[in-house]
Amino acid sequence: MGIKPKKGLGQHFLRDFAVAQRIALSVDVLAPAQLLEIGPGEGVLTELLLPKYPQLSVIEIDSESVDHLRRAYPSLGERLHYDDFLKWTFPVGHWVIIGNFPYNISSQIIFRAIEQRSVVDGLVGMFQKEVAERIAAGPGSKTYGILSVLTQSYFDVEYLFTVDASAFHPPPKVQSGAIRLKRKTDYEPDCDEKFLFSIVKAAFNQRRKMLRNSVKAYLNESNMDAVEPYLTKRPEQLSFQDFAFLAKQLKP
Repeated sequence: MGIKPKKGLGQHFLRDFAVAQRIALSVDVLAPAQLLEIGPGEGVLTELLLPKYPQLSVIEIDSESVDHLRRAYPSLGERLHYDDFLKWTFPVGHWVIIGNFPYNISSQIIFRAIEQRSVVDGLVGMFQKEVAERIAAGPGSKTYGILSVLTQSYFDVEYLFTVDASAFHPPPKVQSGAIRLKRKTDYEPDCDEKFLFSIVKAAFNQRRKMLRNSVKAYLNESNMDAVEPYLTKRPEQLSFQDFAFLAKQLKP
């Protein structure tokens, strides 16, 4: 198609049609009212999604890809956004995000989805395999960490499948993993969101130490009894609900 992948944008174009089909089908269970594809590049996913979701919107930061998409998919019209997703403001509605995400901003895409969860119902995306596994990991796993806790506090996470590097052009040096997020409808952390993020990051920045060390600045006589059972545990032993409880009790 003539589009040159740009290393600075983390572009690895998906060329395997069977993989693209699996990703496209994986979004159906989320029943998206409004679907947004991030970084369509050459448009292999776009081609599969448009017939089923004619109101598909796409957002692309690469001008060369935007020119190609305008020519190849004129029906997108004003729903083709030449913009940076991390700065883009979601219109009001119920959105599902889909895409083969650039590795260099994949974690930021997750945090943006969390931040915009009032309008983001779900996500289906391809990540570096290690990142996808980290997002989906449960307590006790070596890969369980900040991304796991914060994502699972707001979304149900499902690891879908692994994709070999040969499915992309140019092939990345690692495998990829596809995951699906679905916004929790029966749970929301009962605590201050910013403080929850701070507690989780502080805990995993000292993941080999007991919680007592990472939260000692917030301990006092009024909260000590409530949080005492957690203080001798390491962060990977706590669920997202445990962290929400800690954040509620420890907030100054």
